[in-house]
Amino acid sequence: MIALLQRVSQARVEVAGEVVGAIGAGLLVLFCAEPDDTEALAEKMLAKILKLRVFSDDQGKMNRSVQDVGGGLLLVSQFTLAADTKSGNRPGFTGAANPALGEALFNLFVAQARLQHPTVQTGRFAAEMQVHLVNDGPITIPIRMSA
Repeated sequence: MIALLQRVSQARVEVAGEVVGAIGAGLLVLFCAEPDDTEALAEKMLAKILKLRVFSDDQGKMNRSVQDVGGGLLLVSQFTLAADTKSGNRPGFTGAANPALGEALFNLFVAQARLQHPTVQTGRFAAEMQVHLVNDGPITIPIRMSA
């Protein structure tokens, strides 16, 4: 499972010109399931993201989590995080979970996030999306977990 977190001052996702998800300050999370990923791994990934200290405290040190600061979460499915670029010039995506598994794990990830965090917005699975963000810092953190 792969996630790419971006600390943002604001972010939104549009599909066909319609805003389908938007947050103010918080985390934009690009989420990619891989073929061997499980529900337990998705829950572990979410726990890590919710507790990751990437927001500044009063002394300017990254000591606060998205939960500590009451920031939003914008969750976006992103199979291209599993791109294989080792050979040739065209990336391969066989490292991503098949669409059925990817959607099931993304939906579980979103459902669990909504149970554990007050502000959760999403993109739309398998849609052609335009993601707009103002990266705060910039802070961008990749996370990869495996079973």
